[in-house]
Amino acid sequence: MIPKPPPREGQLGFLYIPPFRVQGLSVAGEITSIQIPELDICFDMGACPRAALASRNVAVSHGHMDHIGGLAYYCSQRRFQGMGNGRIICDARIAPAVQRMMAGFVDLEQQKTPFDLVPLSPDQQFEIKNNIFIRGFPTEHTAPSFGYSIIEKRSKLKPEFVDLPQEKLKELKDRGVEITRLLEIPLIAYLGDTQPGPHLVREDVRKAQVVISECTFFEPDHKDRAKIGMHLHVDDVAEWLGVLECQALVLIHVSRRTDLGYARKRLGEVAGPNADKVLFLMDHRAARARYEKQAADAEAREAELARRAAPPA
Repeated sequence: MIPKPPPREGQLGFLYIPPFRVQGLSVAGEITSIQIPELDICFDMGACPRAALASRNVAVSHGHMDHIGGLAYYCSQRRFQGMGNGRIICDARIAPAVQRMMAGFVDLEQQKTPFDLVPLSPDQQFEIKNNIFIRGFPTEHTAPSFGYSIIEKRSKLKPEFVDLPQEKLKELKDRGVEITRLLEIPLIAYLGDTQPGPHLVREDVRKAQVVISECTFFEPDHKDRAKIGMHLHVDDVAEWLGVLECQALVLIHVSRRTDLGYARKRLGEVAGPNADKVLFLMDHRAARARYEKQAADAEAREAELARRAAPPA
């Protein structure tokens, strides 16, 4: 008999959570690389899917190889394909080590790959797009670790000025009166690898439209293993869901040994109705069915709008 061909590499997980796409790969201990194309950012780069090259920013949660193994390749390929410098955003504590790692490739390749390194202190912000900022915050893992929130900042008229005419508003502004207030709208929260802690209930996490979090352990008797590895157990997620205000919680970093059907069943058992807003990035079958329904619903809405806009016969 001839040998079997090698197994196919896993396809990217994909979820459309309007207005964002969440796509990438995440298997505990092997690879995590999550991309939000609309925000020009990836979270972690355990390997570099081709689609990830389009995003200029990579926010690194921690230095474990399954989260940074593709970082040098990402920066190199962006330059090779004429896409400009990759930008690495990371916890300031690990920035020197990231710099040394990238310098090692210069010695190996005998050529320099330019990249931009942005170290962040806790709660420091950096603008990644116009009025869109990334904010880092410490989490709790076996290595120095950061989570991130993506914040949109909008100026809004203060309530006392809402009904004034434009001429009056201009007059007040010319006199130096502050007529607007700054609103911060949490869009995305990414937790990286972490155990439970106060970072899970930060306001910019609780109120984010989409939360992306690991959940590595699901078996009832694996709670001690979760604590040792400083990861989340499904029981932790069930408790957390009670305070999250997100449109969707996307779970990543499920172990290859865990059947996703079993993971969904366990989540339903411990979280009850709150489980309805939880999506598994790497559950390709469920994600495909969900997307096909979204596409069918969108087509039906467009057809109804066209019918209403059509002139009477």
